[in-house]
Amino acid sequence: MTFKFEKLHVWQRSVAHAEKLIQLSHAIPKIYRFSIGDQLRRAALSVPTNIAEGSGRGLVKDQANFYRIAKGSIHEVATILTIMHRLQLIPEEEFKIYYDESNQIAAMLGGLMKPRNLTKR
Repeated sequence: MTFKFEKLHVWQRSVAHAEKLIQLSHAIPKIYRFSIGDQLRRAALSVPTNIAEGSGRGLVKDQANFYRIAKGSIHEVATILTIMHRLQLIPEEEFKIYYDESNQIAAMLGGLMKPRNLTKR
């Protein structure tokens, strides 16, 4: 048996993305691990967890609210990645990969929040 959210492609991608971002946070210099690294881990984990929580809500407005929180968190991830790139903590190519995936997840969340994609119970 699986949970409903596990079937969502955006949840699957956000879990994989969070895993990669957590690994990235462990690879940055020690001086940044508890500031930038911790914030990146929290924001990355917030995306799939809020998708999961939203999918379990019975009211459409509650679902949309959790999906909005997830979208805000992926925007936070993109901002942290940009700062890491500007501080030269990640190379250009790696930055582009993570940033592009964040952007695609944000777009998918936008689609998930459309009224026709929210489920009533």
